Amino acid sequence: MSPRPLSRRSFLAAGAALAGVSRAVHAADDKLKIVSVDAYPVRLWANSTQGALPKFTSDFDPRRWSYSGPYAQLAGALMVVIKTDQGHVGYGMGAGGAVGVQIIEGHLRNLLLGVNPLNIEMLWDQMYSSSLAYGRRGVFVMALSGVDNALWDIYGKHVQQPVWRLLGGTTKDKAQSYFTNANPEKGLELGFEHFKLPIRNGLKDGRAGMQRTVDILTRARDVIGPDRGLMIDCSSRWDDVAYTKEMARRLEDVRLYFIEEPLSPDNVLGYEQLVREVEGTLIASGEHEYTHHGFNMLFRHHAVEVVQPDVTWCGGVTAVRRIAAMAHAEGLPLMPHRGGSLFGLPLALSQPNATLAESFGTGDYGTELMDAVTARFERGYYYPPEGPGFGTELTEDLIRRHVQP
Repeated sequence: MSPRPLSRRSFLAAGAALAGVSRAVHAADDKLKIVSVDAYPVRLWANSTQGALPKFTSDFDPRRWSYSGPYAQLAGALMVVIKTDQGHVGYGMGAGGAVGVQIIEGHLRNLLLGVNPLNIEMLWDQMYSSSLAYGRRGVFVMALSGVDNALWDIYGKHVQQPVWRLLGGTTKDKAQSYFTNANPEKGLELGFEHFKLPIRNGLKDGRAGMQRTVDILTRARDVIGPDRGLMIDCSSRWDDVAYTKEMARRLEDVRLYFIEEPLSPDNVLGYEQLVREVEGTLIASGEHEYTHHGFNMLFRHHAVEVVQPDVTWCGGVTAVRRIAAMAHAEGLPLMPHRGGSLFGLPLALSQPNATLAESFGTGDYGTELMDAVTARFERGYYYPPEGPGFGTELTEDLIRRHVQP
C-alpha cells in the first residue's frame, strides 16, 4: 500500500513542527555555558622516570642535547576538565605539564568561562590569536590542544554522538596501526603488521653509532620478516642532511618505509632537500610541528612525505582537521601520532588519507589513566568507540588519582 501524499495543510503543519523542534534545539544550544575549567598534570606510565633529571657524566654528555625535561609532551601530559551549566563534562588531553596548567588556568580559562562551548572554531581562533605575543607554538599550543579536545568532547556529549561521527563518520570500520617500540617481538605477539623503532644513535655518536643503527635494524628486519612494514623514529638525533642521506643509503637493504624526524623540526629547508634527494624511503615529520600554520610551511616547501600531527599537542581536533585537509589536497598520507589513543583515533577513522595510526597504550606499561584513553585494539587494528564524545572512561576522580607529584 503506497503512502498517502501529504496535503498542503499537513505539509505546512509538519514543517512547522520540525521548525519548532529545530528552534528548541538551537535555543538549548544558545543557553549552554561553560561554568568551570580545570587542568591537571598527569602520569600516564606506571613507574615512569621520563622527564627526570639524568646524572650527566660531563659538560659534553650526549644526553644533554636530548634531555626534554618534565614539560615535553607525553612526559608532561595534562588533562583538561571543562563543565557546563547543563551538566556536560568534557575531558581533553594536552601537554605542557605544570606550565601548561598555568597557561590554561591563568590565561585560557578567562576566554572560556560563561561562553558557549559549541562555538569551537571561533574559540580556537580567539585563544590562538590571544597568544601571539608569547605563544603560537610549543607549550602554549600543547595546552590549547587539551582545551580544544575537551570542547569537542562536550560537543559530542551534547548531541550524543562520537567525535568520529561529528567529523564526517568513518572512512573505514577500523584503523590499521603500527607498533612503536624497540622490541618488535612484542609487537608480533600483539598482532601488529607494521613496526617503528626508536633510534638512539645519532650525529654525535660518529661512525660507530651508524653501524650500531644498521645492526639493530638488520636484526629487526630478520625478526619481522620481509613483508611487514618497518619504520624508524630518529627524534632529530641525526640532525644533518649529509648524515641522513648516508644513513638512508646504508639502510637500503632493510627497506624502510619511512624515516621520521631525522632533523630538527625547524630545519624545513633541510627536510625539503631530503624529500628531493633521498630515494627508496619516505621522509616523515609533524609530530613536533604546531597548528596548521606550521604545517603549511612544510607543505609549501614540499618538506614532508608522511604527515604525523599529534592531536594532543598541535592544537587539538580543530587544528588537525585543518592539517588533514591540507595534507589531502597535497596528496599526502596522514598517520596521526599516537592515533591509537581515543583522542587521535577519530582523525585516523574519518580522514580518507589516514593510512596508519600509531600505537598508544597497547603493549605499554600504562597506568589506569592511560587505559581509560586507549582505544580497543585487536590484532593490529584500533576500533571506533560508540560512546558520545571521545568515548573515554575518564572521570575527574580518576584524573586526580594520577596527578603528577
